[in-house]
Amino acid sequence: MTDLHPIVDVVAVRVLSRYIIEVTFADDEVKVIDLEPVLWGEAFAPLVADYELFKAVRVDPDAGTIVWPNGADISPRMLHEKGRPAVPHRHHSTT
Repeated sequence: MTDLHPIVDVVAVRVLSRYIIEVTFADDEVKVIDLEPVLWGEAFAPLVADYELFKAVRVDPDAGTIVWPNGADISPRMLHEKGRPAVPHRHHSTT
């Protein structure tokens, strides 16, 4: 038994605000992820230094995840695990 989230391909990405993205997965789940805490290291330093480069994020359908022009990418499993639902579930009142 494993606690790992399943790998679900990313099919769409949209930048919402500084380092916050909305990701749509192949199972139609939509999550919002704040990437700022994970943007460190050699691959991600250019994205922090140049917000225009960060905004150039796109989906690589072959890799099933998001990528940037400088070659940086983030695993779809991490995106699925760290993301929170884009639209919170509402509790309906029965009164």
